[in-house]
Amino acid sequence: MGRPLRPGVRLLIASHNEGKVKEIAALFAPFGIACVSAGALGLPEPEETGDSFVANAELKAVAAATASGLLALADDSGLEVAALGGEPGVHSARWGGPSKDFAFAMAAVHAARQAAGGTDAAANFTCVLALAAPDGHVQAFEGKVFGALVWPPRGNKGFGYDPIFVPEGHTETFGEMELERKDAISHRARAFAKLMATAYDAK
Repeated sequence: MGRPLRPGVRLLIASHNEGKVKEIAALFAPFGIACVSAGALGLPEPEETGDSFVANAELKAVAAATASGLLALADDSGLEVAALGGEPGVHSARWGGPSKDFAFAMAAVHAARQAAGGTDAAANFTCVLALAAPDGHVQAFEGKVFGALVWPPRGNKGFGYDPIFVPEGHTETFGEMELERKDAISHRARAFAKLMATAYDAK
């Protein structure tokens, strides 16, 4: 695949989650890479049948690149809670029910943690970014950020489980942080740094 990302490239973000698309597009904007979402192109969401973040990210990226003929980036990410043996993990969205209601999902995680004793607040976010070409070639990059869970949720910025997660070394949840601050330290930003170090060509 070489280094297919360069200024002027149109990149398909293989997601219908507009919060996630906005966050990823903001990361690429300084590099002159324009992003379009799978939702905007009317592409279907493939079923996430993988048993890992890498498998699901690669599945989504390859499906989007093949269907569109564009270079495609997919993100698979989730919250891993130590007291729950790493759950919700790859099933993070499913904890929100059929409507992917993250207020419901956050309450479900809190209830499960309380049922497990409620003392261990350790958690981490994991993100895998997979970059796929229309020929099916794919590369994956992983980033993690560690921290602790809080209750009740705090802040209405970000998306997903952000309002209940405080990253190490900070006092605000991701839900309370401005996007620029979150982008500097997040799991997605760490995966993005690895991606750009491998796949970006400024020339």
